Parts: sequence; structure tokens; C-alpha cells
Amino acid sequence: MKRREAQCACGAVKAICRGEPARISICRCLNCKRRTGSAFSYNATFGADQVSPPGETSFYERTSEEGHWARFHFCPASGTTIWYEIELRPNMVTIPVGAFADPQFPEPAFAVYSERKHEWVEARTAEPLEEQ
Repeated sequence: MKRREAQCACGAVKAICRGEPARISICRCLNCKRRTGSAFSYNATFGADQVSPPGETSFYERTSEEGHWARFHFCPASGTTIWYEIELRPNMVTIPVGAFADPQFPEPAFAVYSERKHEWVEARTAEPLEEQ
């Protein structure tokens, strides 16, 4: 079974993931752009039972544009988001792919908030991204 380790910038908070993610996606919503400081976020979603507890985190909760909650867990020392959960995906944990620091991590298959895409960004994947 595949094992991946995600960690924050300072290494104090780690999450061990077993198996393959249920979903790999990019998000172009304004909140993800703010959270990452980038044009989109690149995320891997696992079943909660696939992810070992990452250690002590702080969290903040916000409401999406559609009115659903999202809870972001981050390292209290470095501020790095290590994982998050959203109301629409119960029993699932989403980890920013950058936390794995793995250039071989599989490419995304899904994209959301395409209407917020920067015109200069072009995702190059083996298969076209499915919009959800």
C-alpha cells in the first residue's frame, strides 16, 4: 500500500496517508487563492481513515460562497495548512499537495471554480480536467 507523508514548513506537524487519494483536484476559488498565495490550489482528498492524526494543529473555520463550512488545520508554529475538511465531503480529509513535497505526485483530474481561472494559466494534464 502506498504511503505518503505530508508536513508543514517547519516539520512539527505531519500527516501519514495510506493508499491512493479518492480525488486530486485544483481549485480556483478566491479563498483558495488567498490561502495559497497562488492562482489555484492543488489538493489530494483521502478518506479520513487513510490519514493518521497529524499531531496538534490550530484551525480556523470559514463559510464558502455557497454557505457550507470548511475547517482548515494548520501548524501553530509555521502557519502552514496541513489539512482541511469541508461540510460537503464528510469523513474526508484534504491535504494540499505541496505539503507532500513530491514532484512525482499524480496530476489533478478535477477542477472547480473555472470561471475564476486566470487567463494565463493553462493546466497540462494527460486527460482534460473534469469540471465539478
